[in-house]
Amino acid sequence: MMGHTHALTGAVAWLAVAPGLAALPYLQESSRFVEVGIMAGALTPAELIAGALVCAGAAMLPDLDHPSATIAQTFGPVTWALSKAVAWIGGGHRGATHSLVFAVAVGMGAHFLATRYPLGRDILVVLMIGLALRAIGIGIPGRRLGSALVNIGLTVGLYAVFRSLEVGYAWLGLAIGVGSLVHVVGDCCTERGCPVLWPLRQRWVLPYKIGLKTGRAFEQKILAPILSLAVVGLLYLRLAPM
Repeated sequence: MMGHTHALTGAVAWLAVAPGLAALPYLQESSRFVEVGIMAGALTPAELIAGALVCAGAAMLPDLDHPSATIAQTFGPVTWALSKAVAWIGGGHRGATHSLVFAVAVGMGAHFLATRYPLGRDILVVLMIGLALRAIGIGIPGRRLGSALVNIGLTVGLYAVFRSLEVGYAWLGLAIGVGSLVHVVGDCCTERGCPVLWPLRQRWVLPYKIGLKTGRAFEQKILAPILSLAVVGLLYLRLAPM
């Protein structure tokens, strides 16, 4: 699937499951609920929106094994070089990063940062927001530098707003794990499938042996608009006053 499709599915997934996940008892809040050891029973509107952006950005992470993918091009030579290294370690595109192992690992790593290292947590949040905005096409058409500046400005602005609203990040690990997992599920719906149970090499394709072709008309003209409407609809359902 294309980058914007992955990002939209990440946002949809978070908005769909976040209210239920908010009540899980084992999540440690890194600032407000350290002593209690739980995440608030309900996410605030700002936390819900921040989570949707983070999950959308995290839905790009598995493609770090593809030097030509959106995520590899987001921060220039740095992410390109990182992508080359990840591709080599993980066995190429749709290798180790497109698996349950990867989704669980990045989710646990993000949770560790969220609960132990506030600076690392904040950097990770900013990166995920920036990835989400890049993936959904925020910028100036045909102007790479202008688009990058717009992305940076919006990312910093959104982070500042979330900080002013005292957004908690007990959910950070879940959002990043869910985003990565949604990417894997999405790519399983394409004809190449994914090695979901890596290090086993078998690729899974859903529905069984019937995969979609990435970037074709169905994805761009039907699936993407449907996902966009789903994001708007879920935001309305979650944020509208009862």
